[in-house]
Amino acid sequence: MSTAVRYYSKGGNTKKLAEAIASAAGCEALKIDTPITEETDVLFLGASVYAYGIAEEMRRFISDMDVSKVKKVVVFSTSALAQRAFPEIEKALKDTGVNVDERNFYCRGSFLMMHKGRPNEKDLEDAKKFAKEILG
Repeated sequence: MSTAVRYYSKGGNTKKLAEAIASAAGCEALKIDTPITEETDVLFLGASVYAYGIAEEMRRFISDMDVSKVKKVVVFSTSALAQRAFPEIEKALKDTGVNVDERNFYCRGSFLMMHKGRPNEKDLEDAKKFAKEILG
């Protein structure tokens, strides 16, 4: 099974999850400026939620993605407040016609004084477990 991990992270929270998921999946976590160029059975796609929703860079990655190369996308995300990344990313992905797994991984991310230390070791272990469950 071919697996890829792509993410967008301003503060490093989503990057931590991406690296944990990639470790469990046996691949490398790459930023979204690296396009999917090979046939991929499962793409783990990670983003954070900011005050205005998901970043424009993530929207661009999704709209530019060659969906013929990706069989299924699994979303993971972080945020300090609202858990809005999955619905926004899911809609953007479904608009392109790609298959989106209904399961997604979410945890709090630290921002200013909120949720200090998150994602923490338990969050990262949970992310690894989630990836292993997805990959069966």
